[in-house]
Amino acid sequence: MTTIETLSTPQAAIDFGISNIDAVAWVDGVWRRWTRPYSQQPDAELVRAILAEGEVDITTLSRLAVTGGRHRLLPGRIGACEVVGVNELPAIGRGGQALAGLTQETFATGLLVVSAGSGTAVVAARGNHYHHVTGTAVGGGTMLGLGRLLLQTVDPEEIDQLAQAGNANGADLSLADVVTGPIGSLPADATAVNFGRLARQDLAVSRQDLAAALVTLVGQVIGLLAINAARAQAIERIVVIGHMTDMPSLRRVLGLVSQYYATSIDLPAEAGYATALGALLAANEGV
Repeated sequence: MTTIETLSTPQAAIDFGISNIDAVAWVDGVWRRWTRPYSQQPDAELVRAILAEGEVDITTLSRLAVTGGRHRLLPGRIGACEVVGVNELPAIGRGGQALAGLTQETFATGLLVVSAGSGTAVVAARGNHYHHVTGTAVGGGTMLGLGRLLLQTVDPEEIDQLAQAGNANGADLSLADVVTGPIGSLPADATAVNFGRLARQDLAVSRQDLAAALVTLVGQVIGLLAINAARAQAIERIVVIGHMTDMPSLRRVLGLVSQYYATSIDLPAEAGYATALGALLAANEGV
């Protein structure tokens, strides 16, 4: 099992996502990571520009791993640097394993990796075997699209700040509204119907409450999908990666889903770079 610290030569990886391009590098014993918005299809010139943003000169690299949308457009070499394409499934799975802190002894243990990006992909990782379990079209793209309609913004930081200041039950119906109390492990203030309060009556709901309800909807879909997939796969550990976890409001929703259903959901730091990191490690392991 490869780790960043065991790499003997300078290497980097780029994940060409739908919304963001994420890059990681291990150069001169320093771990670097950075991101930029997706702007165009990948080519050698774009690769050089991305690496330059992280102060990485491609001529110093022995290998560049690439993954994500349309990475296959890149050549097998850029100058003297070998370019290795990595399928998204092992990149997601291997990145999740790395951020979950698996050791050599626990590497073969099953892990469910949930990539919460523009959409959501769920990958079962068992050792160096990775397969797609399920997914949903609900993700960051959903949040931004509905954010434009409901909040007049597609800025995830603004949506997050609004959501943290709001109360989702200003737009949602809670269990207290529907059945006048808790059900099983779900407390009375748990969501019964997303945006259901708006369906019952014409309300003037604040932007903060709308944002909280929006993040709650997206987070609950992701969290419940992950828990049900883990149970179906008989996997005990779940780790969520992707830039959606940069949002404290979404992390809070996932934390509540984890609490309500008594299932641990790991939310590691720097999870937005997991797929790029996974591509780098997978390329070294020949996955």
